[in-house]
Amino acid sequence: MMIRKEKKILLIEPPFYRLFKNTYSLDRYPLSLGYLAAVISQKTTWEVMAYNADFYPARDPIKVSYLSGAGFDNYLANLENPAALIWKEIKSVIAGYNPMVLGISAKSQNFTSACMITRIAKEINKNIIVIIGGVHPSLTGRDVFKNAAIDISVRGEGEDTIVELLNAIESAKSLEGIKGILYRKNDSLNENPPREYIKDLDSLPFPGDSANRLLKGYDKYPKAAFSHIFTSRGCPYNCFFCSSRNIWNRRVRARSPENVIKEIKVLREQGVRIFDFVDDNFGINKEHIIDLCNALIRHCPDIKWSCELHVNLVEEEAISFMKKAGCFLIQIGVESGNNEALNRIRKNITIEKALSAAKIIKKYGIKLQAFFIIGFPWDTEASLEDTVKAMRKIKCDILTYSIFTPYPATEAFEFCKENGLIKEEYDVSLYNHQSPANNFCINIPPRRFRMLASKIERMVDRRNSINRIKRILSPATFFMIRELGISKSIHKGMQILLGK
Repeated sequence: MMIRKEKKILLIEPPFYRLFKNTYSLDRYPLSLGYLAAVISQKTTWEVMAYNADFYPARDPIKVSYLSGAGFDNYLANLENPAALIWKEIKSVIAGYNPMVLGISAKSQNFTSACMITRIAKEINKNIIVIIGGVHPSLTGRDVFKNAAIDISVRGEGEDTIVELLNAIESAKSLEGIKGILYRKNDSLNENPPREYIKDLDSLPFPGDSANRLLKGYDKYPKAAFSHIFTSRGCPYNCFFCSSRNIWNRRVRARSPENVIKEIKVLREQGVRIFDFVDDNFGINKEHIIDLCNALIRHCPDIKWSCELHVNLVEEEAISFMKKAGCFLIQIGVESGNNEALNRIRKNITIEKALSAAKIIKKYGIKLQAFFIIGFPWDTEASLEDTVKAMRKIKCDILTYSIFTPYPATEAFEFCKENGLIKEEYDVSLYNHQSPANNFCINIPPRRFRMLASKIERMVDRRNSINRIKRILSPATFFMIRELGISKSIHKGMQILLGK
């Protein structure tokens, strides 16, 4: 069937990093866009293009300290300034492609950025149909329609919904029967019933299989941009601060090992050899981990991969299988060094168990990245000190810290509102995991918290820099530098080596 020229949809990932500095980059194919583009291409006759507006081909390394330092001023200055380079680029892309429908995938941190795109689109063509989906619209529901440029909002999984939506738009049918959407009709706002979760995840197409046809600027992306794979959706845990259960729910749906292997083989043919499993928690249980690892050992013995694993799933047998199957990096969420805080956020672990898990992972020669969060509402200077001690003590290769950020419509957000930590005029664009605006502590004044956070940030940067030097230098050379001290000239050389 011939595709009519006007049946075009442009899918956009809004910028975030590029607002801090235009050459900063999210150098990956966002899976949200990838799945939507692939399913539209497979199941409709619409022409589709995916555009990651947060990607810049000649990228700079992103430094956490930059996001919380002077760069934050750049971010605020660029966010709603139509003269900024990023908005000119986006305007040019939208005008050049001239879509009938614009689809935007938004998280809380880039929702204001998404709203800027909707305004740009309506200025170009007031009749363009603007659809927004993703985590933030799924959580906040009707609230997104405060932006008059949004026509339709998709809640939850979008693959089946977008196909139904485009078919309805094409045939000028009513949107009334399409589950999982909110939409404007004349002067009213209609909310349809929620959509059921996709039962068979194996039925979804692979994003990387069609990226060369559907992703704008495909040839400028590094191979690693297409290395991200999910093996399941959903998380069985119930952490206080997490929005995952609000999006996917706590019932985990897993893809079959055969389907995961099939996707890996597709990407391997494109030159990808290192993969990242991006599940909220890799491995629903030990049996699932071992089944997938056996499939990887049997069918893909030449690849390497990383994942995020819950501390409770770190045990000798599972880690041994993961190592044999090519796992080279595991991420664990420790969050706090204070057991009372861990209990209050319902992490279902202790700091002692987390430290033990780290030792098991390192025992098998697997690199470890440990995540910590500071600034929980009930944090005190003493509990922060417990977290700093745990950061120093844990045997990890990469230390990552975030500042507690309550996302709208989550339990954490409601708790902060009830305790006066969030005001009615809360602006989501101001808060991200390293934002200097973040301060949701009952017990620590804002200025004092910012001083403590900056001190922790510098410690984390130093710790990670030392680990990078260790990876570059031989053990003997590093030992000599550590024991004898580093002269100014050697120190300067190390800074150059590390890209400082």
